[in-house]
Amino acid sequence: MISAQDAARSGDESYIRDLGRAFGGALLFSLPLLMTMEMWTLGFSTQPERRLVFVLAALPVLFGLAHYAGFSERRGLLNNALDTLVALAVGFVTSAALLRVFNVLDLSSAASAVGQISLQAVPAALGALAARRQLSSDLEEGAEDQASYPGELFLMLAGALYFAMNLAPTEEMRLIAYLATPAGALGVLILSIVLLHLIVFEAGFAGQEEAETPTRAFFDFTLPGYALCLLASLAMLWVFGGTDGHGLQALAANVVILAFPAAIGAAAARLLV
Repeated sequence: MISAQDAARSGDESYIRDLGRAFGGALLFSLPLLMTMEMWTLGFSTQPERRLVFVLAALPVLFGLAHYAGFSERRGLLNNALDTLVALAVGFVTSAALLRVFNVLDLSSAASAVGQISLQAVPAALGALAARRQLSSDLEEGAEDQASYPGELFLMLAGALYFAMNLAPTEEMRLIAYLATPAGALGVLILSIVLLHLIVFEAGFAGQEEAETPTRAFFDFTLPGYALCLLASLAMLWVFGGTDGHGLQALAANVVILAFPAAIGAAAARLLV
Protein backbone atom coordinates (compact mmCIF):
# COMPACT_ATOMS: atom_id res chain seq x y z
CA MET A 1 0.00 0.00 0.00
CA ILE A 2 1.39 3.40 -1.03
CA SER A 3 1.74 5.87 1.82
CA ALA A 4 0.70 9.50 1.56
CA GLN A 5 4.37 10.51 1.71
CA ASP A 6 5.28 8.20 -1.18
CA ALA A 7 2.32 9.46 -3.20
CA ALA A 8 3.38 13.06 -2.61
CA ARG A 9 6.96 12.26 -3.59
CA SER A 10 5.75 10.52 -6.75
CA GLY A 11 3.57 13.53 -7.58
CA ASP A 12 6.49 15.91 -7.09
CA GLU A 13 8.73 13.79 -9.32
CA SER A 14 6.03 13.64 -11.97
CA TYR A 15 5.60 17.42 -11.91
CA ILE A 16 9.34 17.99 -12.16
CA ARG A 17 9.40 15.70 -15.20
CA ASP A 18 6.47 17.61 -16.70
CA LEU A 19 8.23 20.90 -16.02
CA GLY A 20 11.41 19.66 -17.69
CA ARG A 21 9.36 18.62 -20.69
CA ALA A 22 7.80 22.09 -20.73
CA PHE A 23 11.26 23.66 -21.01
CA GLY A 24 12.03 21.28 -23.85
CA GLY A 25 8.85 22.26 -25.66
CA ALA A 26 9.55 25.94 -25.08
CA LEU A 27 12.99 25.57 -26.63
CA LEU A 28 11.70 23.52 -29.56
CA PHE A 29 8.91 25.93 -30.48
CA SER A 30 10.69 29.22 -29.82
CA LEU A 31 14.11 28.53 -31.33
CA PRO A 32 13.29 29.86 -34.84
CA LEU A 33 12.26 33.23 -33.38
CA LEU A 34 15.05 33.30 -30.81
CA MET A 35 17.53 33.10 -33.70
CA THR A 36 15.76 35.66 -35.92
CA MET A 37 17.47 39.05 -36.17
CA GLU A 38 14.24 40.98 -36.76
CA MET A 39 12.89 39.77 -33.42
CA TRP A 40 15.96 41.03 -31.59
CA THR A 41 15.35 44.51 -33.00
CA LEU A 42 11.58 44.47 -32.62
CA GLY A 43 12.01 43.66 -28.96
CA PHE A 44 13.07 47.21 -28.22
CA SER A 45 11.67 49.09 -31.23
CA THR A 46 8.05 47.90 -30.92
CA GLN A 47 5.83 50.21 -28.89
CA PRO A 48 5.52 49.03 -25.26
CA GLU A 49 1.73 49.22 -25.53
CA ARG A 50 1.74 46.70 -28.35
CA ARG A 51 4.03 44.35 -26.46
CA LEU A 52 1.73 44.54 -23.45
CA VAL A 53 -1.35 43.85 -25.58
CA PHE A 54 0.52 40.93 -27.17
CA VAL A 55 1.27 39.28 -23.83
CA LEU A 56 -2.16 39.95 -22.32
CA ALA A 57 -3.99 38.73 -25.44
CA ALA A 58 -1.89 35.56 -25.35
CA LEU A 59 -3.19 34.60 -21.89
CA PRO A 60 -6.61 33.25 -23.03
CA VAL A 61 -4.90 31.38 -25.87
CA LEU A 62 -2.45 29.83 -23.43
CA PHE A 63 -5.29 28.97 -21.06
CA GLY A 64 -7.12 27.18 -23.85
CA LEU A 65 -4.01 25.21 -24.75
CA ALA A 66 -3.56 24.32 -21.08
CA HIS A 67 -7.02 22.75 -21.24
CA TYR A 68 -6.60 20.85 -24.51
CA ALA A 69 -2.91 19.99 -24.25
CA GLY A 70 -0.95 21.22 -21.24
CA PHE A 71 2.46 20.11 -20.06
CA SER A 72 0.97 18.10 -17.16
CA GLU A 73 -1.93 15.70 -16.64
CA ARG A 74 -3.69 18.06 -14.22
CA ARG A 75 -7.00 19.49 -15.38
CA GLY A 76 -9.63 21.82 -13.98
CA LEU A 77 -10.07 25.58 -13.96
CA LEU A 78 -7.51 26.27 -11.24
CA ASN A 79 -4.93 23.81 -12.61
CA ASN A 80 -5.33 25.19 -16.13
CA ALA A 81 -4.78 28.71 -14.82
CA LEU A 82 -1.69 27.61 -12.88
CA ASP A 83 -0.31 25.75 -15.90
CA THR A 84 -0.88 28.88 -18.00
CA LEU A 85 1.13 31.05 -15.61
CA VAL A 86 3.86 28.42 -15.21
CA ALA A 87 4.13 28.04 -18.99
CA LEU A 88 4.48 31.80 -19.38
CA ALA A 89 7.17 31.81 -16.69
CA VAL A 90 8.95 28.98 -18.52
CA GLY A 91 8.72 31.08 -21.69
CA PHE A 92 10.30 34.10 -20.01
CA VAL A 93 13.11 32.06 -18.42
CA THR A 94 13.88 30.16 -21.64
CA SER A 95 13.88 33.33 -23.74
CA ALA A 96 16.01 35.33 -21.32
CA ALA A 97 18.57 32.53 -20.97
CA LEU A 98 18.98 31.87 -24.69
CA LEU A 99 19.03 35.52 -25.72
CA ARG A 100 21.79 36.01 -23.15
CA VAL A 101 23.68 32.93 -24.37
CA PHE A 102 23.44 34.22 -27.95
CA ASN A 103 24.75 37.58 -26.69
CA VAL A 104 21.92 39.50 -28.39
CA LEU A 105 20.12 40.66 -25.24
CA ASP A 106 20.36 44.45 -24.93
CA LEU A 107 21.56 44.89 -21.36
CA SER A 108 22.17 48.62 -21.75
CA SER A 109 18.51 49.27 -20.94
CA ALA A 110 16.17 47.29 -18.72
CA ALA A 111 13.22 48.33 -20.87
CA SER A 112 14.90 47.02 -24.02
CA ALA A 113 15.83 43.71 -22.41
CA VAL A 114 12.31 43.22 -21.04
CA GLY A 115 10.89 44.07 -24.46
CA GLN A 116 13.07 41.52 -26.23
CA ILE A 117 12.24 38.80 -23.71
CA SER A 118 8.50 39.48 -23.63
CA LEU A 119 8.09 39.10 -27.39
CA GLN A 120 9.92 35.78 -27.31
CA ALA A 121 8.21 34.46 -24.19
CA VAL A 122 4.79 33.93 -25.77
CA PRO A 123 5.84 31.45 -28.51
CA ALA A 124 8.02 29.71 -25.93
CA ALA A 125 5.00 29.39 -23.62
CA LEU A 126 2.97 27.92 -26.49
CA GLY A 127 5.68 25.32 -26.92
CA ALA A 128 5.71 24.58 -23.21
CA LEU A 129 1.99 23.82 -23.26
CA ALA A 130 2.24 21.66 -26.36
CA ALA A 131 5.16 19.69 -24.95
CA ARG A 132 3.13 16.89 -23.41
CA ARG A 133 1.46 16.11 -26.73
CA GLN A 134 4.63 16.27 -28.78
CA LEU A 135 7.37 15.08 -26.42
CA SER A 136 5.66 12.61 -24.08
CA SER A 137 5.77 8.88 -24.72
CA ASP A 138 3.30 7.93 -21.98
CA LEU A 139 0.05 9.38 -23.32
CA GLU A 140 -2.66 6.78 -23.30
CA GLU A 141 -4.48 6.08 -26.52
CA GLY A 142 -7.66 8.13 -26.62
CA ALA A 143 -6.75 10.02 -23.46
CA GLU A 144 -6.84 13.42 -25.10
CA ASP A 145 -9.78 15.78 -24.53
CA GLN A 146 -12.26 15.83 -27.38
CA ALA A 147 -12.79 19.40 -28.49
CA SER A 148 -16.24 20.81 -29.13
CA TYR A 149 -16.91 22.78 -32.29
CA PRO A 150 -15.77 26.08 -30.68
CA GLY A 151 -12.80 24.17 -29.28
CA GLU A 152 -11.86 22.91 -32.74
CA LEU A 153 -11.95 26.46 -34.06
CA PHE A 154 -9.89 27.62 -31.09
CA LEU A 155 -7.19 25.05 -31.86
CA MET A 156 -7.13 26.22 -35.47
CA LEU A 157 -6.70 29.80 -34.25
CA ALA A 158 -3.85 28.75 -31.94
CA GLY A 159 -2.03 27.00 -34.79
CA ALA A 160 -2.56 29.96 -37.09
CA LEU A 161 -1.23 32.37 -34.48
CA TYR A 162 1.89 30.29 -33.91
CA PHE A 163 2.81 30.05 -37.59
CA ALA A 164 1.95 33.69 -38.24
CA MET A 165 3.97 34.68 -35.20
CA ASN A 166 7.06 32.96 -36.57
CA LEU A 167 6.93 34.68 -39.97
CA ALA A 168 5.28 38.07 -39.39
CA PRO A 169 8.50 39.74 -38.14
CA THR A 170 10.60 38.70 -41.16
CA GLU A 171 11.44 41.00 -44.05
CA GLU A 172 10.94 38.12 -46.48
CA MET A 173 7.18 38.07 -45.82
CA ARG A 174 6.92 41.78 -46.52
CA LEU A 175 8.99 41.43 -49.69
CA ILE A 176 6.75 38.64 -50.97
CA ALA A 177 3.68 40.79 -50.26
CA TYR A 178 5.31 43.76 -52.01
CA LEU A 179 6.09 41.68 -55.10
CA ALA A 180 2.66 40.03 -55.21
CA THR A 181 0.28 41.19 -57.94
CA PRO A 182 -3.48 41.32 -57.19
CA ALA A 183 -3.90 38.13 -59.23
CA GLY A 184 -1.01 36.52 -57.38
CA ALA A 185 -2.47 37.44 -53.97
CA LEU A 186 -5.82 36.00 -55.04
CA GLY A 187 -4.04 32.81 -56.09
CA VAL A 188 -2.35 32.56 -52.68
CA LEU A 189 -5.72 33.07 -50.99
CA ILE A 190 -7.34 30.27 -52.99
CA LEU A 191 -4.35 27.97 -52.46
CA SER A 192 -4.47 28.61 -48.71
CA ILE A 193 -8.12 27.61 -48.50
CA VAL A 194 -7.62 24.53 -50.67
CA LEU A 195 -4.62 23.31 -48.65
CA LEU A 196 -6.34 23.98 -45.34
CA HIS A 197 -9.27 21.87 -46.48
CA LEU A 198 -7.22 19.07 -48.00
CA ILE A 199 -4.72 18.69 -45.18
CA VAL A 200 -7.35 18.31 -42.50
CA PHE A 201 -10.18 16.53 -44.25
CA GLU A 202 -8.85 14.78 -47.34
CA ALA A 203 -5.31 13.62 -46.62
CA GLY A 204 -6.26 10.78 -44.27
CA PHE A 205 -4.30 12.02 -41.26
CA ALA A 206 -5.21 10.86 -37.79
CA GLY A 207 -7.53 13.28 -36.05
CA GLN A 208 -9.53 14.41 -39.05
CA GLU A 209 -13.31 14.46 -38.87
CA GLU A 210 -14.31 11.20 -40.50
CA ALA A 211 -18.01 11.86 -40.01
CA GLU A 212 -17.88 15.15 -41.88
CA THR A 213 -18.70 15.26 -45.56
CA PRO A 214 -16.27 17.39 -47.59
CA THR A 215 -18.95 19.98 -48.35
CA ARG A 216 -20.14 20.31 -44.77
CA ALA A 217 -16.55 20.36 -43.50
CA PHE A 218 -15.75 23.15 -45.95
CA PHE A 219 -18.46 25.41 -44.56
CA ASP A 220 -18.18 24.30 -40.93
CA PHE A 221 -14.41 24.36 -40.56
CA THR A 222 -12.44 25.43 -43.61
CA LEU A 223 -14.03 28.82 -44.26
CA PRO A 224 -14.31 29.81 -40.56
CA GLY A 225 -10.80 28.48 -40.06
CA TYR A 226 -9.41 30.59 -42.87
CA ALA A 227 -11.21 33.65 -41.49
CA LEU A 228 -9.39 33.01 -38.20
CA CYS A 229 -6.12 32.75 -40.15
CA LEU A 230 -6.75 36.19 -41.64
CA LEU A 231 -7.53 37.58 -38.19
CA ALA A 232 -4.41 35.99 -36.68
CA SER A 233 -2.26 37.36 -39.52
CA LEU A 234 -3.63 40.88 -39.13
CA ALA A 235 -3.06 40.75 -35.37
CA MET A 236 0.55 39.58 -35.72
CA LEU A 237 1.30 42.17 -38.37
CA TRP A 238 -0.05 44.87 -36.06
CA VAL A 239 2.04 43.67 -33.12
CA PHE A 240 5.24 43.64 -35.18
CA GLY A 241 4.56 46.93 -37.00
CA GLY A 242 3.69 45.32 -40.32
CA THR A 243 0.49 47.37 -40.68
CA ASP A 244 2.15 50.76 -40.23
CA GLY A 245 2.24 53.07 -43.23
CA HIS A 246 0.38 50.72 -45.57
CA GLY A 247 -2.58 51.51 -47.76
CA LEU A 248 -5.53 49.15 -47.95
CA GLN A 249 -4.21 47.21 -50.96
CA ALA A 250 -0.73 46.73 -49.47
CA LEU A 251 -2.21 45.76 -46.11
CA ALA A 252 -4.51 43.21 -47.74
CA ALA A 253 -1.57 41.71 -49.62
CA ASN A 254 0.44 41.37 -46.42
CA VAL A 255 -2.44 39.73 -44.59
CA VAL A 256 -3.19 37.28 -47.40
CA ILE A 257 0.47 36.28 -47.81
CA LEU A 258 0.91 35.72 -44.07
CA ALA A 259 -2.37 33.80 -43.92
CA PHE A 260 -0.84 31.14 -46.19
CA PRO A 261 1.51 29.71 -43.52
CA ALA A 262 -1.14 30.51 -40.90
CA ALA A 263 -3.54 28.18 -42.73
CA ILE A 264 -0.97 25.39 -42.64
CA GLY A 265 -0.57 26.02 -38.91
CA ALA A 266 -4.34 25.92 -38.39
CA ALA A 267 -4.57 22.54 -40.11
CA ALA A 268 -1.58 21.16 -38.22
CA ALA A 269 -2.95 22.28 -34.86
CA ARG A 270 -6.19 20.33 -35.31
CA LEU A 271 -4.21 17.22 -36.19
CA LEU A 272 -1.47 17.42 -33.58
CA VAL A 273 -2.98 19.00 -30.45
